[in-house]
Amino acid sequence: MDINKAAGASPAAVDARTVVAHVLAVAATVLVLVWCVHFRGGLALRSQDKQLIFNVHPVLMLLGPIVLAGEAILCYRSLPLLSRGARKKAHLALHAAGLGAGVLGVYAVFKFHVESGIPNLYSLHSWIGIATISLYALQWAAGFLAFFFPGASPATRRRALPWHAVGGLLVFALAVGTAQLGFLEKLTFLQGPPLRLPRHGAEALLVNFTALVVLLLGVAVVLATVTMDATRYNTIM
Repeated sequence: MDINKAAGASPAAVDARTVVAHVLAVAATVLVLVWCVHFRGGLALRSQDKQLIFNVHPVLMLLGPIVLAGEAILCYRSLPLLSRGARKKAHLALHAAGLGAGVLGVYAVFKFHVESGIPNLYSLHSWIGIATISLYALQWAAGFLAFFFPGASPATRRRALPWHAVGGLLVFALAVGTAQLGFLEKLTFLQGPPLRLPRHGAEALLVNFTALVVLLLGVAVVLATVTMDATRYNTIM
């Protein structure tokens, strides 16, 4: 199994997988915006309507640790005309933007809880979410120190690169899994009192479909990144 390496895969196949991931990223972003703006009333970091503060959370947590992080993972494949150094900088910048969006998204949900008198960190979603954003920050910092500044020795970078790549995919997978828990948790709250959202209504279907698209996005990013080289294995049929 090779990560960020096209050995054994045709360029057309790599391009197709990458394009699918990009399309799913756009679709997921549009869907979560439709949910939070059209159905939930909009976004705000300061408002008398505390639900508008909460709405910032799912938008930024999708945009940051999933969409932007996914684009950062894919940029070595999706920007073939750029030099490797330029793609490396794009990788760093996209992850920095994704981490920044994620931190602001966590701030938004803590702000919503405090101003609404709701306890913090009481659910599995919140526990895994805090662990994921913390690991994301550590992963970015370790990558910056090892590959950018001050930079490790070439031998150390070669040894660290596979672990860096695998660690990045694991953090990304955790972000996707945490999002699934978040969609489920929020929809469960909306379907209970006092709102009692119809279980088969338009908003419930939209939330479930958005969660499915996010899951497919996660699968697409991993498949576009990991290449199985069939020539390395001898299979007796």
